[in-house]
Amino acid sequence: MKQFVLVYLGGNPPSSEAEANQHYQKYVAWLTALGDAVVVPTIPLKDTRTVSPDGTIREGGTSAMSGFSIIKADSMQAVLSIAKNCPFLEIGGSLEVSEIMQMPNN
Repeated sequence: MKQFVLVYLGGNPPSSEAEANQHYQKYVAWLTALGDAVVVPTIPLKDTRTVSPDGTIREGGTSAMSGFSIIKADSMQAVLSIAKNCPFLEIGGSLEVSEIMQMPNN
């Protein structure tokens, strides 16, 4: 079975703790429904730094990536169907879906 990364881009932060809890519960339900297809559940990112080729480090990133999940599925079409039901889309975010390439062992 292939593995795919779902990259979370953007999204609107919750306006209250109650809204955050409600959204979190939707995520838990979505992930639970996926069962064994979930390789790595939703991993939020924070405190991004960018390292340039010259070694310069600056705060922030060059993309709107806010997290990722790794899902296993038989095909791109199958994982896209899974992605369409992700609660992240309900808060104005979008998802980039990519197949993870398997690198040869050294």
